[in-house]
Amino acid sequence: MAEFADPRLAPWQTFFFIVGSSGAALIGVQFVVITLIATIRRRADAATISAFATPTVVHLGAALIVSALMAAPWQSLAPLSATIATCGLAGLWYGTVVILRARRQTGYKPVWEDWLWYATFPCSAYAALAIAALFLSTGTRLALFTIGAAALALLFIGIHNAWDAVTHIVVTGTEVSDE
Repeated sequence: MAEFADPRLAPWQTFFFIVGSSGAALIGVQFVVITLIATIRRRADAATISAFATPTVVHLGAALIVSALMAAPWQSLAPLSATIATCGLAGLWYGTVVILRARRQTGYKPVWEDWLWYATFPCSAYAALAIAALFLSTGTRLALFTIGAAALALLFIGIHNAWDAVTHIVVTGTEVSDE
């Protein structure tokens, strides 16, 4: 294991290794599932995929990126803080894009649960990530727990949304298109 200049990060290395590797593995599984479903179901339009499938991969990827950043051997907390805050702000921006895409697409009418899992929960996790990162240098213990919780939340959001998408496809029984 790498040696950290700031010993407060060392106890978190295993946690972020688990979250990051889980996110990476689930991204791979998501690609496999989508590939298998594409061979037996009618293809969704690009707008629906951008609103519901792509964000799942992005959230799992964000859990992976945050985990990798937190496990890297930073020499001080300042650049880590700035990088994690940037990830949180980028996630908030992307969350706004997802909301707009979900409103504009016509392939599926989202219900209130969809708005929670595809908009509210991810944006909350990214906001917590950005805010906690700003306090990483000063209030390290709470900031580390909040960053860990945000990464874990993004992982669980990705798991939920992947499961939700797959079960929706299976339950709706969309017929195979002959086109």
